Amino acid sequence: MAFELPDLPYAHNALAGGGMSEETLQYHHDLHHKAYVDNGNKLLEGSGLEGKSLEEVVTATYNAADKAGLFNNASQHWNHIQFWEMMGPNRTGMPSELEARIKEAFGSVDAFKEQFVAAGVGQFGSGWCWLVKEGDALKVTKTPNGVNPLCFGQTALLGCDVWEHSYYIDFRNKRPVYIQNFLDNLVNWENVAQRLAAAGG
Repeated sequence: MAFELPDLPYAHNALAGGGMSEETLQYHHDLHHKAYVDNGNKLLEGSGLEGKSLEEVVTATYNAADKAGLFNNASQHWNHIQFWEMMGPNRTGMPSELEARIKEAFGSVDAFKEQFVAAGVGQFGSGWCWLVKEGDALKVTKTPNGVNPLCFGQTALLGCDVWEHSYYIDFRNKRPVYIQNFLDNLVNWENVAQRLAAAGG
């Protein structure tokens, strides 16, 4: 099953009011994400994984030295599919069920945001920071490069791309400001709540 670049779930300029410009989405989705799809498809040929789902390709190639290139591109393809869905132009409040779980896990929403920003800032070089569900617990994690929660049997509830191409046009080298803005102005909290509900709440 070939990888396909999904359309954005909103217009390229839809997130500009939240601090992510049309130019960033043109570069990030149309060029960077497309490159992961194109390169992944080339590496998928002859891998023996052609009939597998994207999630199966990611987990099968994680830590497989002979398939590192396929893993990098497949995992980044998966990561970006989630990333686009986790953001939205309609900035609604956090659903009460999600807010209650976050307060239970971290003490407060502000404490959660502080941990999330710290994880993203503390990820040296390229990578991601995540809110995940592991068993019954909610945790903030960080991963290098394209590694994602699938690799550890976790459910990704929220992820923020901290590769420089995600923020340099709009925020230059201010990664902490970018991540805080992501949390305050870009996250589709309804999507996060739906992910939590699908994972058993």
